[in-house]
Amino acid sequence: MIPELGHFALIAALLVAVLQLLLPAWGVYRRDRRLMATAASAAQTQFLLILTSYLCLTWAFVSRDWSLAYVAANSHSDLPLAYRISAVWGAHEGSMLLWVLMLSAWGAAVSVFNRRLPPDLAATTLAVLGAVGIGFLLFILLTSNPFTVNFPVPDNGRDLNPLLQDPGLVIHPPMLYMGYVGFSVAFAFALAALISGRLDAAWARWTRPWTTTAWLFLTGGITLGSWWAYHELGWGGWWFWDPVENASFMPWLVGTALIHSLAVTEKRGQLKAWTVLLAILAFALSLLGTFLVRSGVLVSVHAFATDPARGIFILSFLAAVLGIAFVLYAWRAPRFVSEGELALFSREGLLLLNNVFLVTAAAAVLLGTLYPLLAEAFNLGKVSVGPPYFNMVFLPLTAPLAVLIGFASSVGWKRARVAEVFRRARLPLLAALIGGALLPLLLGHRLLIPAVAGGVLALWMLLTSVQELWRRVRARREAWAGLTQIPRAVWGMSLAHAGLGVWVLGVTFVSLYSIEQDVRLGPGQTAELAGYAFRFDGIVPRPGPNYDADHAQVQIEHEGRPVASLQPEKRLYRATRQVMTEAAVDHTPLRDLYVALGEPIDKNNAGGDWALRLYYKPMMRLVWWGGVLMALGGLIAVSDRRYRLARVASTQPLSSQVPA
Repeated sequence: MIPELGHFALIAALLVAVLQLLLPAWGVYRRDRRLMATAASAAQTQFLLILTSYLCLTWAFVSRDWSLAYVAANSHSDLPLAYRISAVWGAHEGSMLLWVLMLSAWGAAVSVFNRRLPPDLAATTLAVLGAVGIGFLLFILLTSNPFTVNFPVPDNGRDLNPLLQDPGLVIHPPMLYMGYVGFSVAFAFALAALISGRLDAAWARWTRPWTTTAWLFLTGGITLGSWWAYHELGWGGWWFWDPVENASFMPWLVGTALIHSLAVTEKRGQLKAWTVLLAILAFALSLLGTFLVRSGVLVSVHAFATDPARGIFILSFLAAVLGIAFVLYAWRAPRFVSEGELALFSREGLLLLNNVFLVTAAAAVLLGTLYPLLAEAFNLGKVSVGPPYFNMVFLPLTAPLAVLIGFASSVGWKRARVAEVFRRARLPLLAALIGGALLPLLLGHRLLIPAVAGGVLALWMLLTSVQELWRRVRARREAWAGLTQIPRAVWGMSLAHAGLGVWVLGVTFVSLYSIEQDVRLGPGQTAELAGYAFRFDGIVPRPGPNYDADHAQVQIEHEGRPVASLQPEKRLYRATRQVMTEAAVDHTPLRDLYVALGEPIDKNNAGGDWALRLYYKPMMRLVWWGGVLMALGGLIAVSDRRYRLARVASTQPLSSQVPA
């Protein structure tokens, strides 16, 4: 009964989504406020129906309902409860249901928090979200129904993929999807602006917090996914330039550009058409990421499915959405005229350069991601594009972007005096140069030019972020009053920029100074790495809830003093007979010591010698801290009272109306 209810709720949600598109659109056309008002109730009803469907599927997993094919394929009676709940989105059908749940949640949030928007703009925005919802609900019902019945009903399930049985995967997909899908709101606002012909500072102020919220979720999701890969895959990597990783990174880059472009549109009334284009591209890249994951056209450790019907459906939907959006953009965008001239050496000018670098980086990643597919389509053979290409193309774009970040915060709007800006920059620049040169030596590493360059750029971003806050505090008589009166958006900006600096510092050191070693050790034997002694004390069998583990004991000493005791594992999952490596890591702010357990040298003697992989990774924590600080900066910026969505409509009326 409950699965049937979930299926029925999905069908009802599709019908409501159709109403959410048609009734408000007709109301806007007829200027009928009653029809426009149906958009909010339709969005909220759609969310409740999809939530009902999602909870029904969750209950099927919790209650071990093997009559559903999706549950039987991705769960098992021995699977712990937490992983039975996360298994709901562990494979294709459930992850798509999570996707539409997030989409409907964003629509419901817009309907609740934007009640003071002009009725036609609110109705058009929600109608666009309804149209997107129709596409994905049709996709689920026609090609990816999680409520398909199993017959005959098996005695047990096949179990969840062991890779997904990790605490990080309980949080990572929902956060990532909230970011992906969140850009649909910016997309909907952009299309509403194109349809209505209205785009000004108030529109940018309405759009900006939604975009920032999506961006902070995507930042958190990417960071958490990187952390999961580092701990779970067992070979010490944290970013692989995998096609699906790239699929999340591209909308992040364009979304970052969009946040900065919205600031220019809000403050100076410039870059209007460009801002709308970025909103379209950010969501387009999110849809492209969905296509890459769901179609199986590119090989990825993250890919869910290889069903060509699903790929064709999503590709057709992508073409339809983007076709309509770009035709509308080509027709209406030329009417959005910027207010005043844009001076290159001004905050808006530097933010435009920031956009150029970010979009160029996204284009480079897109080219590298799709090139193997294009080469095969044009009979150029099978081509693999890996880290060497991405590092060669992407890293040179990072340096000028970091320099711009440091200058942009101290440059005023309209036009800045070059001499004054460089006078302000002298102290942080000098400190960054000295600190960047000394930091490798102080941490006991050899001096490398790339390390100095990365350190200088990282410290430059950190110090200029602090300087911007200090400059605002000094402008007030009392330090505490100055700190409390700084707008939260400024705090968020400074923290996000500082987070990027922390991230760059971590990436620089872990990329240049990491050491790894494959060793063969028997019980009581020791291996040396980076001045640390790793002693292997043997294997202890240890059963888990749904696996059997070989549990290693590794003691680490430094200069004769105990440092850590690590317990890496090799797990054999009973249901699938898959073997997984569970690495063990000792963390400090300055370094990670990472141990991954390999295979026994003699398969018939688990008490003998084993293969182990040892890593020394300096500054690894900074990679995660940088991502957390960036996401936290976005959260603080969104909480700025100037962007509280219930009030913003009354602060400034829409005035820059473009004639139809």
